[in-house]
Amino acid sequence: MHRLRLPLLFVLATVVIDAMGIGLIMPIMPDLIRDVRGGDLAEAALWGGILSTAFAVMQFLCAPVIGNLSDSFGRRPVMLVSLFAMMLDYLVMAVAGSIWLLLAARVVGGITASTQATASAWVADMSAPERRATNFGLVGAAFGAGFVLGPLLGGALGELGTRAPFYAAALLVAANFLLGLAVMPETVTQDRRRRFTWARANPLGALRQMTRLPGIAPLLAAYFLYSVALYVYPAIWPYFTQERFGWTPRTIGLSLGLFGVAMALVQGGLIRVVLRRLGERRTVVWGQVFDMGTFALLAFITSGTAALILTPLAALGAVVSPALQGIMSRKVGDDAQGELQGVLTSVHALSMIASPLLMASVFSAFTRADAPVHLPGAPFLVSILLLAAGLALFARSRSSVA
Repeated sequence: MHRLRLPLLFVLATVVIDAMGIGLIMPIMPDLIRDVRGGDLAEAALWGGILSTAFAVMQFLCAPVIGNLSDSFGRRPVMLVSLFAMMLDYLVMAVAGSIWLLLAARVVGGITASTQATASAWVADMSAPERRATNFGLVGAAFGAGFVLGPLLGGALGELGTRAPFYAAALLVAANFLLGLAVMPETVTQDRRRRFTWARANPLGALRQMTRLPGIAPLLAAYFLYSVALYVYPAIWPYFTQERFGWTPRTIGLSLGLFGVAMALVQGGLIRVVLRRLGERRTVVWGQVFDMGTFALLAFITSGTAALILTPLAALGAVVSPALQGIMSRKVGDDAQGELQGVLTSVHALSMIASPLLMASVFSAFTRADAPVHLPGAPFLVSILLLAAGLALFARSRSSVA
Protein backbone atom coordinates (compact mmCIF):
# COMPACT_ATOMS: atom_id res chain seq x y z
CA MET A 1 0.00 0.00 0.00
CA HIS A 2 2.99 2.27 0.67
CA ARG A 3 3.87 2.35 -3.05
CA LEU A 4 0.39 3.66 -3.83
CA ARG A 5 0.51 6.68 -1.53
CA LEU A 6 1.97 9.13 -4.06
CA PRO A 7 -0.22 7.90 -6.95
CA LEU A 8 -3.29 8.15 -4.68
CA LEU A 9 -2.21 11.67 -3.67
CA PHE A 10 -2.00 12.58 -7.38
CA VAL A 11 -5.44 11.11 -8.15
CA LEU A 12 -7.10 12.84 -5.18
CA ALA A 13 -5.37 16.13 -6.06
CA THR A 14 -6.82 15.81 -9.56
CA VAL A 15 -10.32 15.44 -8.11
CA VAL A 16 -9.74 18.49 -5.88
CA ILE A 17 -8.70 20.54 -8.92
CA ASP A 18 -11.71 19.30 -10.89
CA ALA A 19 -14.05 20.32 -8.07
CA MET A 20 -12.40 23.74 -7.87
CA GLY A 21 -13.24 24.39 -11.53
CA ILE A 22 -16.62 26.05 -10.93
CA GLY A 23 -16.04 27.54 -7.47
CA LEU A 24 -12.74 29.15 -8.44
CA ILE A 25 -14.37 31.59 -10.83
CA MET A 26 -17.58 32.30 -8.88
CA PRO A 27 -16.24 35.20 -6.76
CA ILE A 28 -14.67 37.05 -9.70
CA MET A 29 -17.02 36.07 -12.54
CA PRO A 30 -19.24 39.23 -12.40
CA ASP A 31 -16.21 41.51 -12.58
CA LEU A 32 -14.52 39.34 -15.22
CA ILE A 33 -17.56 39.35 -17.50
CA ARG A 34 -18.01 43.11 -17.18
CA ASP A 35 -14.29 43.47 -17.81
CA VAL A 36 -14.46 41.67 -21.17
CA ARG A 37 -17.98 42.63 -22.26
CA GLY A 38 -19.13 45.68 -20.33
CA GLY A 39 -22.78 46.06 -19.33
CA ASP A 40 -24.42 45.95 -15.93
CA LEU A 41 -24.58 43.29 -13.22
CA ALA A 42 -27.85 41.82 -14.52
CA GLU A 43 -26.30 41.15 -17.94
CA ALA A 44 -23.21 39.71 -16.27
CA ALA A 45 -25.42 37.33 -14.25
CA LEU A 46 -27.10 36.15 -17.47
CA TRP A 47 -23.77 35.39 -19.11
CA GLY A 48 -22.52 33.78 -15.90
CA GLY A 49 -25.46 31.36 -16.07
CA ILE A 50 -24.67 30.57 -19.70
CA LEU A 51 -21.02 29.85 -18.87
CA SER A 52 -21.94 27.59 -15.94
CA THR A 53 -24.50 25.69 -18.02
CA ALA A 54 -21.98 25.20 -20.84
CA PHE A 55 -19.53 23.72 -18.32
CA ALA A 56 -22.12 21.28 -16.90
CA VAL A 57 -23.47 20.27 -20.33
CA MET A 58 -20.00 19.42 -21.63
CA GLN A 59 -19.25 17.44 -18.50
CA PHE A 60 -22.48 15.49 -19.03
CA LEU A 61 -21.68 14.78 -22.69
CA CYS A 62 -18.00 13.95 -22.30
CA ALA A 63 -17.71 12.04 -19.03
CA PRO A 64 -18.67 8.68 -20.64
CA VAL A 65 -16.23 9.35 -23.50
CA ILE A 66 -13.39 10.04 -21.06
CA GLY A 67 -14.34 7.01 -18.96
CA ASN A 68 -14.44 4.71 -22.00
CA LEU A 69 -11.16 6.07 -23.32
CA SER A 70 -9.57 5.20 -19.98
CA ASP A 71 -10.95 1.63 -20.24
CA SER A 72 -9.35 1.34 -23.69
CA PHE A 73 -6.09 3.30 -23.50
CA GLY A 74 -5.48 3.37 -19.76
CA ARG A 75 -6.06 5.71 -16.83
CA ARG A 76 -2.60 7.28 -16.94
CA PRO A 77 -2.60 8.80 -20.47
CA VAL A 78 -6.20 10.00 -20.19
CA MET A 79 -5.62 11.80 -16.89
CA LEU A 80 -2.30 13.33 -17.96
CA VAL A 81 -3.63 14.60 -21.31
CA SER A 82 -6.72 16.02 -19.58
CA LEU A 83 -4.60 17.83 -17.00
CA PHE A 84 -2.36 19.32 -19.69
CA ALA A 85 -5.44 20.57 -21.57
CA MET A 86 -6.86 21.97 -18.30
CA MET A 87 -3.66 23.93 -17.70
CA LEU A 88 -3.89 25.48 -21.18
CA ASP A 89 -7.59 26.22 -20.59
CA TYR A 90 -6.84 28.23 -17.43
CA LEU A 91 -4.14 30.18 -19.28
CA VAL A 92 -6.63 31.02 -22.05
CA MET A 93 -9.13 32.30 -19.47
CA ALA A 94 -6.37 34.38 -17.90
CA VAL A 95 -5.83 36.31 -21.15
CA ALA A 96 -9.31 36.09 -22.75
CA GLY A 97 -10.48 39.44 -24.10
CA SER A 98 -13.94 38.43 -25.35
CA ILE A 99 -16.98 36.68 -23.93
CA TRP A 100 -16.85 34.11 -26.73
CA LEU A 101 -13.32 33.08 -25.81
CA LEU A 102 -14.47 32.70 -22.20
CA LEU A 103 -17.38 30.53 -23.41
CA ALA A 104 -15.02 28.37 -25.46
CA ALA A 105 -12.76 28.01 -22.42
CA ARG A 106 -15.69 26.91 -20.24
CA VAL A 107 -16.62 24.31 -22.87
CA VAL A 108 -13.07 22.92 -22.76
CA GLY A 109 -13.13 23.18 -18.96
CA GLY A 110 -16.25 21.01 -18.80
CA ILE A 111 -14.50 18.36 -20.89
CA THR A 112 -11.30 18.32 -18.85
CA ALA A 113 -13.23 18.25 -15.55
CA SER A 114 -14.66 14.89 -16.64
CA THR A 115 -11.43 13.26 -15.42
CA GLN A 116 -13.19 12.55 -12.11
CA ALA A 117 -14.62 9.48 -13.85
CA THR A 118 -11.11 8.23 -14.63
CA ALA A 119 -9.93 9.02 -11.10
CA SER A 120 -12.79 6.97 -9.62
CA ALA A 121 -12.07 4.14 -12.06
CA TRP A 122 -8.38 4.13 -10.97
CA VAL A 123 -9.53 3.86 -7.34
CA ALA A 124 -11.81 0.95 -8.32
CA ASP A 125 -8.89 -0.76 -10.11
CA MET A 126 -6.65 -0.52 -7.05
CA SER A 127 -9.27 -1.51 -4.46
CA ALA A 128 -10.62 -4.86 -3.41
CA PRO A 129 -14.38 -5.04 -4.07
CA GLU A 130 -15.22 -4.81 -0.37
CA ARG A 131 -13.02 -1.69 -0.01
CA ARG A 132 -14.33 0.26 -2.98
CA ALA A 133 -17.13 2.13 -1.19
CA THR A 134 -14.71 3.29 1.51
CA ASN A 135 -12.14 4.43 -1.05
CA PHE A 136 -14.82 6.15 -3.12
CA GLY A 137 -15.39 8.10 0.09
CA LEU A 138 -11.84 9.46 -0.27
CA VAL A 139 -12.74 10.66 -3.76
CA GLY A 140 -15.86 12.30 -2.32
CA ALA A 141 -13.76 13.93 0.39
CA ALA A 142 -11.39 15.30 -2.24
CA PHE A 143 -14.36 16.71 -4.14
CA GLY A 144 -15.60 18.33 -0.92
CA ALA A 145 -12.17 19.87 -0.34
CA GLY A 146 -12.23 21.33 -3.85
CA PHE A 147 -15.73 22.64 -3.23
CA VAL A 148 -14.33 24.58 -0.26
CA LEU A 149 -10.99 25.63 -1.73
CA GLY A 150 -12.35 26.87 -5.06
CA PRO A 151 -14.36 29.86 -3.78
CA LEU A 152 -11.78 30.62 -1.07
CA LEU A 153 -8.90 30.69 -3.54
CA GLY A 154 -10.89 32.60 -6.15
CA GLY A 155 -12.04 35.20 -3.62
CA ALA A 156 -8.60 35.70 -2.07
CA LEU A 157 -6.68 35.93 -5.33
CA GLY A 158 -9.44 38.01 -6.91
CA GLU A 159 -8.22 40.88 -4.73
CA LEU A 160 -5.10 40.91 -6.94
CA GLY A 161 -7.17 41.17 -10.13
CA THR A 162 -9.75 39.18 -12.06
CA ARG A 163 -7.08 37.15 -13.88
CA ALA A 164 -4.94 36.14 -10.89
CA PRO A 165 -7.01 33.04 -9.91
CA PHE A 166 -6.54 31.55 -13.39
CA TYR A 167 -2.76 31.94 -13.36
CA ALA A 168 -2.66 30.34 -9.90
CA ALA A 169 -4.89 27.47 -11.04
CA ALA A 170 -2.69 26.88 -14.12
CA LEU A 171 0.38 26.62 -11.88
CA LEU A 172 -1.44 24.21 -9.57
CA VAL A 173 -2.52 21.99 -12.49
CA ALA A 174 1.01 22.06 -13.95
CA ALA A 175 2.50 20.92 -10.63
CA ASN A 176 -0.02 18.08 -10.37
CA PHE A 177 0.64 17.10 -14.01
CA LEU A 178 4.37 16.76 -13.24
CA LEU A 179 3.59 14.70 -10.12
CA GLY A 180 1.38 12.35 -12.14
CA LEU A 181 4.01 12.07 -14.87
CA ALA A 182 6.50 10.91 -12.24
CA VAL A 183 4.45 8.61 -10.01
CA MET A 184 1.17 7.40 -11.56
CA PRO A 185 1.20 3.72 -12.56
CA GLU A 186 -1.07 2.26 -15.21
CA THR A 187 -3.79 0.03 -13.75
CA VAL A 188 -5.54 -1.11 -16.95
CA THR A 189 -3.79 -4.41 -17.67
CA GLN A 190 -4.13 -6.21 -20.99
CA ASP A 191 -6.83 -8.54 -19.67
CA ARG A 192 -8.90 -5.53 -18.52
CA ARG A 193 -8.44 -3.45 -21.65
CA ARG A 194 -11.59 -3.01 -23.76
CA ARG A 195 -11.92 -1.74 -27.32
CA PHE A 196 -13.27 1.81 -27.57
CA THR A 197 -16.62 2.16 -29.36
CA TRP A 198 -18.67 5.33 -29.85
CA ALA A 199 -21.87 3.36 -29.25
CA ARG A 200 -20.86 2.91 -25.62
CA ALA A 201 -19.01 6.21 -25.24
CA ASN A 202 -21.86 8.63 -25.94
CA PRO A 203 -23.99 9.40 -22.85
CA LEU A 204 -27.12 7.63 -24.07
CA GLY A 205 -25.21 4.62 -25.41
CA ALA A 206 -23.20 4.28 -22.21
CA LEU A 207 -26.35 4.63 -20.13
CA ARG A 208 -28.10 1.98 -22.23
CA GLN A 209 -25.14 -0.37 -21.80
CA MET A 210 -25.14 0.11 -18.02
CA THR A 211 -28.89 -0.32 -17.62
CA ARG A 212 -28.73 -3.73 -19.33
CA LEU A 213 -26.95 -5.05 -16.27
CA PRO A 214 -29.34 -6.53 -13.68
CA GLY A 215 -30.33 -4.06 -10.98
CA ILE A 216 -28.30 -1.11 -12.33
CA ALA A 217 -31.17 0.97 -13.82
CA PRO A 218 -32.99 1.68 -10.52
CA LEU A 219 -29.64 2.36 -8.82
CA LEU A 220 -28.72 4.94 -11.47
CA ALA A 221 -32.14 6.55 -11.16
CA ALA A 222 -31.78 6.66 -7.36
CA TYR A 223 -28.31 8.21 -7.75
CA PHE A 224 -29.73 10.89 -10.06
CA LEU A 225 -32.61 11.76 -7.72
CA TYR A 226 -30.24 11.90 -4.76
CA SER A 227 -27.86 14.21 -6.66
CA VAL A 228 -30.69 16.55 -7.71
CA ALA A 229 -32.00 16.65 -4.13
CA LEU A 230 -28.60 17.32 -2.54
CA TYR A 231 -27.74 20.03 -5.08
CA VAL A 232 -30.44 22.16 -3.43
CA TYR A 233 -27.63 23.63 -1.30
CA PRO A 234 -25.58 25.40 -3.99
CA ALA A 235 -28.71 25.96 -6.10
CA ILE A 236 -30.72 28.10 -3.66
CA TRP A 237 -28.71 28.43 -0.42
CA PRO A 238 -27.50 32.03 -1.02
CA TYR A 239 -31.02 33.18 -1.92
CA PHE A 240 -32.74 31.17 0.82
CA THR A 241 -30.48 32.38 3.63
CA GLN A 242 -30.67 35.99 2.50
CA GLU A 243 -34.46 35.88 2.27
CA ARG A 244 -35.03 33.95 5.50
CA PHE A 245 -32.20 35.21 7.74
CA GLY A 246 -30.83 38.31 6.01
CA TRP A 247 -27.35 36.77 5.80
CA THR A 248 -24.50 38.68 4.18
CA PRO A 249 -22.28 37.11 1.47
CA ARG A 250 -19.59 36.56 4.12
CA THR A 251 -21.92 34.50 6.31
CA ILE A 252 -23.21 32.58 3.29
CA GLY A 253 -19.63 31.79 2.26
CA LEU A 254 -18.80 30.64 5.81
CA SER A 255 -21.81 28.32 5.89
CA LEU A 256 -20.92 26.78 2.51
CA GLY A 257 -17.35 26.36 3.69
CA LEU A 258 -18.55 24.58 6.84
CA PHE A 259 -20.70 22.28 4.71
CA GLY A 260 -17.80 21.46 2.38
CA VAL A 261 -15.37 20.77 5.24
CA ALA A 262 -17.93 18.58 7.02
CA MET A 263 -18.66 16.68 3.80
CA ALA A 264 -14.95 16.04 3.28
CA LEU A 265 -14.58 14.74 6.86
CA VAL A 266 -17.62 12.50 6.52
CA GLN A 267 -16.57 10.97 3.19
CA GLY A 268 -12.90 10.82 4.08
CA GLY A 269 -13.20 9.26 7.52
CA LEU A 270 -16.60 8.77 9.14
CA ILE A 271 -17.91 6.71 6.23
CA ARG A 272 -15.54 3.87 7.15
CA VAL A 273 -17.18 3.53 10.55
CA VAL A 274 -20.67 3.79 9.06
CA LEU A 275 -20.01 1.18 6.38
CA ARG A 276 -18.45 -1.19 8.90
CA ARG A 277 -21.48 -0.96 11.16
CA LEU A 278 -24.32 -0.72 8.63
CA GLY A 279 -23.01 -2.13 5.35
CA GLU A 280 -23.47 -0.41 2.00
CA ARG A 281 -27.18 -1.00 1.56
CA ARG A 282 -28.31 0.24 4.98
CA THR A 283 -25.89 3.17 4.70
CA VAL A 284 -27.77 4.31 1.57
CA VAL A 285 -31.14 3.98 3.32
CA TRP A 286 -30.28 5.63 6.63
CA GLY A 287 -28.17 8.32 5.00
CA GLN A 288 -31.14 9.43 2.92
CA VAL A 289 -33.48 9.23 5.91
CA PHE A 290 -31.09 11.54 7.75
CA ASP A 291 -31.08 13.91 4.75
CA MET A 292 -34.88 13.97 4.71
CA GLY A 293 -34.97 14.93 8.39
CA THR A 294 -32.41 17.69 7.84
CA PHE A 295 -34.33 19.09 4.86
CA ALA A 296 -37.55 19.09 6.90
CA LEU A 297 -35.87 21.20 9.59
CA LEU A 298 -34.37 23.61 7.06
CA ALA A 299 -37.70 24.08 5.31
CA PHE A 300 -39.27 25.66 8.38
CA ILE A 301 -36.36 26.89 10.51
CA THR A 302 -36.45 30.60 11.42
CA SER A 303 -33.22 31.02 13.39
CA GLY A 304 -30.08 31.86 11.44
CA THR A 305 -27.88 30.63 14.30
CA ALA A 306 -29.66 27.28 14.34
CA ALA A 307 -29.28 27.03 10.55
CA LEU A 308 -25.54 27.70 10.82
CA ILE A 309 -25.21 24.97 13.45
CA LEU A 310 -27.29 22.60 11.34
CA THR A 311 -25.23 23.21 8.16
CA PRO A 312 -22.23 20.95 8.99
CA LEU A 313 -24.56 18.32 10.50
CA ALA A 314 -26.42 18.21 7.17
CA ALA A 315 -23.24 16.83 5.58
CA LEU A 316 -23.64 13.56 7.54
CA GLY A 317 -25.93 12.36 4.76
CA ALA A 318 -22.95 12.50 2.36
CA VAL A 319 -22.29 8.80 3.07
CA VAL A 320 -24.96 7.92 0.50
CA SER A 321 -23.06 8.68 -2.71
CA PRO A 322 -19.93 6.52 -2.13
CA ALA A 323 -22.08 3.68 -0.78
CA LEU A 324 -24.21 3.76 -3.94
CA GLN A 325 -21.05 3.88 -6.06
CA GLY A 326 -19.68 0.86 -4.22
CA ILE A 327 -22.84 -1.16 -4.83
CA MET A 328 -22.88 -0.33 -8.55
CA SER A 329 -19.13 -0.94 -8.92
CA ARG A 330 -19.63 -4.53 -7.74
CA LYS A 331 -22.20 -5.09 -10.47
CA VAL A 332 -19.91 -4.31 -13.42
CA GLY A 333 -16.78 -6.06 -14.66
CA ASP A 334 -13.21 -4.86 -14.16
CA ASP A 335 -13.07 -3.86 -17.83
CA ALA A 336 -16.00 -1.43 -17.44
CA GLN A 337 -15.14 0.49 -14.28
CA GLY A 338 -14.18 3.58 -16.28
CA GLU A 339 -17.41 3.36 -18.27
CA LEU A 340 -19.48 3.14 -15.07
CA GLN A 341 -17.72 6.10 -13.48
CA GLY A 342 -18.17 8.07 -16.70
CA VAL A 343 -21.90 7.39 -16.61
CA LEU A 344 -22.06 8.42 -12.93
CA THR A 345 -20.18 11.66 -13.68
CA SER A 346 -22.62 12.38 -16.52
CA VAL A 347 -25.60 11.66 -14.27
CA HIS A 348 -24.14 14.02 -11.67
CA ALA A 349 -23.56 16.70 -14.32
CA LEU A 350 -27.15 16.26 -15.49
CA SER A 351 -28.31 16.85 -11.93
CA MET A 352 -26.24 20.06 -11.90
CA ILE A 353 -28.23 21.21 -14.93
CA ALA A 354 -31.65 20.12 -13.66
CA SER A 355 -31.48 21.03 -9.97
CA PRO A 356 -30.83 24.79 -10.26
CA LEU A 357 -33.69 25.14 -12.74
CA LEU A 358 -36.10 23.18 -10.53
CA MET A 359 -35.06 24.61 -7.17
CA ALA A 360 -34.88 28.22 -8.37
CA SER A 361 -38.35 27.94 -9.90
CA VAL A 362 -39.82 26.56 -6.68
CA PHE A 363 -38.05 29.21 -4.59
CA SER A 364 -39.36 31.97 -6.85
CA ALA A 365 -42.91 30.62 -6.77
CA PHE A 366 -42.99 30.65 -2.95
CA THR A 367 -41.22 33.98 -2.34
CA ARG A 368 -42.70 36.36 -4.92
CA ALA A 369 -45.21 39.00 -3.85
CA ASP A 370 -48.27 37.08 -5.09
CA ALA A 371 -47.20 33.69 -3.68
CA PRO A 372 -50.12 31.82 -2.07
CA VAL A 373 -47.82 30.89 0.86
CA HIS A 374 -44.53 32.58 1.70
CA LEU A 375 -42.16 29.65 2.22
CA PRO A 376 -38.50 30.19 1.21
CA GLY A 377 -37.73 26.65 2.37
CA ALA A 378 -40.10 25.06 -0.18
CA PRO A 379 -37.20 23.67 -2.30
CA PHE A 380 -36.12 21.53 0.67
CA LEU A 381 -39.58 19.94 0.71
CA VAL A 382 -39.15 19.14 -2.99
CA SER A 383 -35.81 17.51 -2.13
CA ILE A 384 -37.58 15.32 0.45
CA LEU A 385 -39.97 14.09 -2.24
CA LEU A 386 -37.06 13.35 -4.58
CA LEU A 387 -35.25 11.38 -1.87
CA ALA A 388 -38.40 9.40 -1.09
CA ALA A 389 -38.75 8.51 -4.77
CA GLY A 390 -35.08 7.53 -4.87
CA LEU A 391 -35.49 5.26 -1.85
CA ALA A 392 -38.42 3.53 -3.53
CA LEU A 393 -36.29 2.89 -6.62
CA PHE A 394 -33.39 1.71 -4.48
CA ALA A 395 -35.69 -0.82 -2.81
CA ARG A 396 -36.48 -2.18 -6.29
CA SER A 397 -32.84 -2.77 -7.13
CA ARG A 398 -32.88 -6.08 -5.22
CA SER A 399 -29.18 -5.70 -4.48
CA SER A 400 -27.54 -8.72 -2.96
CA VAL A 401 -24.91 -6.52 -1.31
CA ALA A 402 -25.24 -6.51 2.46
